[in-house]
Amino acid sequence: NKRMEDGKKADIEIFTKAVELALLHREFYVQKDFAKADWALEEANKRIDSPHEPWAKSTGLVVRGYKSTIDMSAQPYGLVIPKDHDFSKPCPLYVWLHGRGDKNTDLHFLQERATKAGQIAPPGAIVVHPFGRHCVGWKHAGEIDVLETVNSVKERYKIDPDRVVLIGFSMGGAGAWHIGAHYTNRWVAVSPGAGFVDVAKYQKLTPANSGEWYVQKLWGLYDVPDYVRNLFNTNVIAYSGELDKQREAAVIMEDAFKAEGRTLTHLIGPGVEHKYEPETLKELLKRLDAIVAEGQQKQPSEVHLQTRTLRYPTHSWVAAEGLEEHWKDSRIDGKLTDNGITLTTLNVNRLRLSSRLAWSKQPVALDGQTFASPLPHGWSYPKFIKEQNRWRVMGPDEEDTGLRKRRGGAGPIDDAFLSRFVVITPTGRSRNPAFQAWCDAELQHFRDRWRSLMRGELITKRDVDAEADLPDGNLILWGDAESNAVIRRLKDKLPVRFAETGWSLGKTDYDGNHFVPVCVFPRPDKPETNTDYIVLNSGLTFREGHDGTNSQQNPKLPDWAIIDMTQLPDAKAPGRIHDADFFDENWQLKRQPKAP
Repeated sequence: NKRMEDGKKADIEIFTKAVELALLHREFYVQKDFAKADWALEEANKRIDSPHEPWAKSTGLVVRGYKSTIDMSAQPYGLVIPKDHDFSKPCPLYVWLHGRGDKNTDLHFLQERATKAGQIAPPGAIVVHPFGRHCVGWKHAGEIDVLETVNSVKERYKIDPDRVVLIGFSMGGAGAWHIGAHYTNRWVAVSPGAGFVDVAKYQKLTPANSGEWYVQKLWGLYDVPDYVRNLFNTNVIAYSGELDKQREAAVIMEDAFKAEGRTLTHLIGPGVEHKYEPETLKELLKRLDAIVAEGQQKQPSEVHLQTRTLRYPTHSWVAAEGLEEHWKDSRIDGKLTDNGITLTTLNVNRLRLSSRLAWSKQPVALDGQTFASPLPHGWSYPKFIKEQNRWRVMGPDEEDTGLRKRRGGAGPIDDAFLSRFVVITPTGRSRNPAFQAWCDAELQHFRDRWRSLMRGELITKRDVDAEADLPDGNLILWGDAESNAVIRRLKDKLPVRFAETGWSLGKTDYDGNHFVPVCVFPRPDKPETNTDYIVLNSGLTFREGHDGTNSQQNPKLPDWAIIDMTQLPDAKAPGRIHDADFFDENWQLKRQPKAP
């Protein structure tokens, strides 16, 4: 099938892409690095010439790849497979997240994974080393890389899905905290070592130097203490060196656990700074082995969901499908007993329960309201909606197609780059020369940045080629109604309204040669789903000036912004941010934008 064919191609393309990017970005740091390029091309040729994929059944150190669903790039990963591995039987999988290495780009990652086993090699288990798009702190496309790497390994090898461990150190520890807390149901155990878990404390920020209010609110996308209750659904063992400054991350999480009435297991390596102490690492792996032997519960009797966005809406048999207000603490806690299901919520106004449970026999108590069984005929799983502070069951024929923030379609701008997107480039020219110059430069900046940071190429399509048959996925539209035919086609359904030489947002008008509209919005040509976006005039909103620390590689703009072009783009912004805000839960303006 196509996925298998894509995987075969990726097993080869990871090598050629690595050499191409190394040449393009001058990623040869010492003389011997050129030998790595020779090795990579030789490996690619071996695989091209081998019709039977012998590496697919190799043991030891194996390097493979997959095709990203985001941009169709070939992304690499390394495997450590026991020498006597039985490929016919399911085995545990340990997912190891590497630390930061600014120079450990594709070519160097591949060579290291082909020659070094890494810090762990549990007997009887496969270890996978995702690439994580190199150095984005396992966030953005980097987090999707982990999920797609695990999926690729599961497709190619017999992996026990109830015995998958997430572990990492330093930047990898930060990734284990973040991915562990946001995708908890995927892991039988999570073991972060060092790293960071929030922005403000890690950066020692004060209210005076914390940046714009919306940037601070967007810390809630990744700050792990905001998702701590999710970690109660799995086994968490943190590690810190006794003398390590990054021990603070686990201390913060100890406090977060304690605030919720729980205790975090935290192993301390005596006398060491930023590394594993050997005996403590042995103890850690021993404890993980015991957890793996027991495996993950198929249907837990107790679940906890905590989130601030519908980007992360589910755990086990509960899912949030609507929030009263995004970027606030939102929770669903559920218990399953022989007498039924008890649920309590916070800031949630729509929820769904899994079809895996025997709902015909399960009465539901939801925030004090009781819904006796059987539930409405025709539902394979029940959905609940809160109206005027009262819950009710949604009928099986009740449509839910209104314009609202929902799972997979809640913003902010950067959310559009976590799933497949296509950049629609303009072939026309704007009547506003300053905007045209800005647009040309920023589009090129996005193309260069995606290649250098996310290690892939943008999927692009000219507006004239896309206008009649819009491609699937998120559409990233550059230009205005004069220069881009797709914007012109959709202009009456966008929140930004274009005139001849200007545009408006809400009731406020702007000079198109002075200000740029930037926003994310559900695709107006797909009103029935609200789960694909259009983005106007923006790529990733964090820029080169934020790459010095992974803790700052967070979204810097909310759902919409107005850019003043009289301030030139720099390493931290595409211009002066004249105004910015979030849309409300129905994708409407919360207020009128600031006048010019």
